[in-house]
Amino acid sequence: MSAPGPAPAPPQGTGRPVVPPSVPEASPARHPATEPSRPDDRADASEANPSASDAPAPALPGRPPPSGPTADTAYGDWTPAAPSDGGEPADESPASRLGPLPPPLPSRVHVGTRPPTYDAEPTALPAADPDDLDALVPDTVLDGARYGACTLRAVSVRGDSARYRGEPRRDALLTARFGSGERALVLVALATGTRTAPGAHLAAAEVCRWIAAAVGRSHERLAADLRAARRTDLKAGLHRLTDRGLGKLRAAATEQGLDPDDYAASMRCLLLSGDPECRTRVFFGVGPGGLFRLREREWQDIEPEVAEVKGEPVLGFGSAPHETPDGDRLTMDLGIPTPPSPYEPAPGPPREPFRFRTSVARPGDVLLMCGTGFAEPLRGEPGLRAHLADRWSGPEPPGLTAYLADTQVRVKGYADDRTAVAVWEA
Repeated sequence: MSAPGPAPAPPQGTGRPVVPPSVPEASPARHPATEPSRPDDRADASEANPSASDAPAPALPGRPPPSGPTADTAYGDWTPAAPSDGGEPADESPASRLGPLPPPLPSRVHVGTRPPTYDAEPTALPAADPDDLDALVPDTVLDGARYGACTLRAVSVRGDSARYRGEPRRDALLTARFGSGERALVLVALATGTRTAPGAHLAAAEVCRWIAAAVGRSHERLAADLRAARRTDLKAGLHRLTDRGLGKLRAAATEQGLDPDDYAASMRCLLLSGDPECRTRVFFGVGPGGLFRLREREWQDIEPEVAEVKGEPVLGFGSAPHETPDGDRLTMDLGIPTPPSPYEPAPGPPREPFRFRTSVARPGDVLLMCGTGFAEPLRGEPGLRAHLADRWSGPEPPGLTAYLADTQVRVKGYADDRTAVAVWEA
């Protein structure tokens, strides 16, 4: 056997010795803190974290793939050598032959002047009942699909406040497809339970299931009306289905001995056709929230307003006329309260108006339907609108994980559940 030769000299110009492959360089272990801090302590901790090391923290990545570039120039245990005079790398390693990696996509943890108070990740789990485990709600629900000429992304995330307090997510999200082929009908339903009610998440989930069941039983007629753009028929039919679903929710509250105002939920739905030639998108629902459209990098708020009362005024409804058709003057109302009639039921609380809108999509449009937890920061923070416009105006819709990251960009002062459904038009 021949004697081993001398160790190779370091490459010219690097000024550092070559570390043998069998002795990798050791990196100091880092132990992140695991105990969450209280919200009142995070205002100061967001500006100066005492547990952080003295070294500058690395920039947050834009959630690139695992093979994406990092802040350092090292790739594992191999460091690219300096290029030679000819412009070619001096070290012919496998990594150098793959070409340069693309830069990471831009990402934002939060927008605004200051970070939010709460932690960005879940802290406490909701309390569980061993005899009612079906009532557990996951922290995050993520779904997506591609039908016809559109790509669907849907997400529902527990709010920062609920994550810290160990409360369940009050928002519910349901996606369902009825039928197949060009006759398929895709429904996306989201609901939000009453904030102070203990069973708010259960009411939201039930109303989503009931409206989905009603739409599923009538999906053939609804899909045909959608392809034919029969707006009047769609509005009348979906209004009836919505009233029935909310009526069942009130009946369920009575059966459980609950106040119907506590066991209630707002609801909004989106109908999509599986026919690639059908560009009609139908929104309907009851309660507050948001409906937006991103067109040519500009946001449009297309939330339908409450329907105005139309028709001739009648006594007891709207503005009373000054006289009858025969010319008789009507008695003046002196504002004296009168007792309710024993033959008529007492008036109930006013119901939320039905909201309905049809939209004809253009190629490149992004239609966004969301609950109040996402609609309010989108309306109130221009930085969030600008960031999402940059992220969602590309030639391809984002993947599921990228969409989840985009919808979790945080804004100080907004800590409710976030539920958002977006549709990209091919």
